Amino acid sequence: MPDSAQPAPTAASTDPVALAVMQGVPPAAEKTVRSADSTSWRFPNTRWSFSHQRELGASAGIRRGPGAAAALPYALRDDLDAVPFVTQDGRAMTWGESVAENFTDGLVVLHRGQVVYETYAGALTAERPHLAMSVTKSFCGLLAAMLAHEGAIDPAALVTAYVPELKDTAFGDATVRHVMDMTTGVRYREDYVDPDAEVRFYGVAAGWSRPPEGYAGPTTVFDFLKTLKKQGEHGEAFAYKTCNTEVLGWIVQRAAGQAFADLVSERIWQKLGVEEDGYVMVDGTGFALCGAGLNVTIRDLARFGEMMRLGGTFNGQRIVPEAVVADIAGGARVEDFAKAGYVTLPGWSYRNQWWVSHNRFGAYTARGIHGQVCYVAPGAEMVISRFASHPTAANGNGPLDRVSLPAYEAIGAHLSGA
Repeated sequence: MPDSAQPAPTAASTDPVALAVMQGVPPAAEKTVRSADSTSWRFPNTRWSFSHQRELGASAGIRRGPGAAAALPYALRDDLDAVPFVTQDGRAMTWGESVAENFTDGLVVLHRGQVVYETYAGALTAERPHLAMSVTKSFCGLLAAMLAHEGAIDPAALVTAYVPELKDTAFGDATVRHVMDMTTGVRYREDYVDPDAEVRFYGVAAGWSRPPEGYAGPTTVFDFLKTLKKQGEHGEAFAYKTCNTEVLGWIVQRAAGQAFADLVSERIWQKLGVEEDGYVMVDGTGFALCGAGLNVTIRDLARFGEMMRLGGTFNGQRIVPEAVVADIAGGARVEDFAKAGYVTLPGWSYRNQWWVSHNRFGAYTARGIHGQVCYVAPGAEMVISRFASHPTAANGNGPLDRVSLPAYEAIGAHLSGA
């Protein structure tokens, strides 16, 4: 190894507590993390900032309500860290090794409703919400599917039936179903390393990142969505694009006549019996970032996943119609999904903003960049909730999927005896 080469970062070498990130009153200049200068998005600062979003930007609270928290029984096991598996790129690994390799901040495994594994690292603690990234999309998709089940939204209707402001955009001739399943033909690149990709300017409009010098574009999510143009035809292929979720969030909030944070609180959070309030980041107009802004605790995300595993019931009540959960778990057209080119996700599909594996456990998952996940595996009677701050953003076709997906299946097989 040349003298100038630096060792690859590890979870231990980037631990924000050990590095004294944001410690001291005030912190040292070189240890200070800010949103205004985008240092909050630079690794390893993200190992602190993903657990401290409320200090860095505007947000709307998701109230848990006055009820008691629903119990999560504990039956911790000491055999899971040693469970072996082989990564998608052929490396032998154990579950415990994968937890560190994925820069895990917090992780809970439920089996038959009991906590069998729980761990925290970095800046995260059990009571602290963590940025869920695109796990937020699955909450938005679930709300949309619930409203569709109630007849408040028609998936076959044009987007403009609910948001006429988008008539001159790529969404002018798209249906709500196209948006729900991300099969729109819209020019929008979800490339997190390309400074000219549309997702970069979505980030500026959302308030996530600093605008480039001379920027004169939209500064709110509403205005950003109005700039998007068509590319290709709707309904022909799946393509993962956050702009779809922001359009869906606009539809959901307008159809329901409520803000996203209030909808999550009233329809999901208060009924689940969660332990902590959540919150969602908002843009400069107070519009929730429905594609990426949710912040909740890891145990409460596990409760949400368990509710889905049980077909929509939890805490002694039905929260989501069984038909809605079944529609998500059943997935969509595998042929449409395959066109996206995810080599780490063969045979998967995408339905109502959820990723559906069609594997032996019938697993489906809410996923977010840098390693956020709520993995529901009914066939293994298992739920995995994980927050992370991996230096690589993308899950698909990257190191996260190559390690995580075989690890989840190995744990599911170990717990279920399959």
